[in-house]
Amino acid sequence: MTTDPEPAHDGPSFETDRLLLRPWRVAEAAILRELWAERDPRVPPHRRIDAGGNPTLADLEDSLRTDRPSTLGMLAIERKDSHDVVGYCGLIDSRHGAPGEPELAFELLCRAWGHGYATEAAGAVLDWARSSGYERLWATVREWNTASRRVLAKVGFAETGRREEDPVHGAMLFTTRRL
Repeated sequence: MTTDPEPAHDGPSFETDRLLLRPWRVAEAAILRELWAERDPRVPPHRRIDAGGNPTLADLEDSLRTDRPSTLGMLAIERKDSHDVVGYCGLIDSRHGAPGEPELAFELLCRAWGHGYATEAAGAVLDWARSSGYERLWATVREWNTASRRVLAKVGFAETGRREEDPVHGAMLFTTRRL
């Protein structure tokens, strides 16, 4: 549970039966760092904690204070019953589609896997995107990330056949969904 009531940035909030999706609070930077630390070693190094321990907790706190989210931004996923944050979900600017076609992104702490939270959070973001007038969304996923591929399929994304090969980190698959 967080004690910092102030979000880092104003932004939308959504509720589902079990979740609250809302802007991050600076006091929750440790959760972001835990996400960074838990990432699979196949994730590219610029998205993991490096040998020097970067990004540090202070770096992530600074980022939450200063970085303005693009489009919808990455909303914290808070479980209503325990009031703990277990990951993020939201829309980011995409370089894959046409202008106005953002990308869905989500990530959960390992301890929150297997409970349907990613699917539930993604569904809420898709509902918001549809009601906001978006016509199509994108999502990219590593071929080896079967759990995220299942979530994307459950919320209606289809693989496009486009892929970017990466012999070190695994092929990146491109998916899309019409709203």
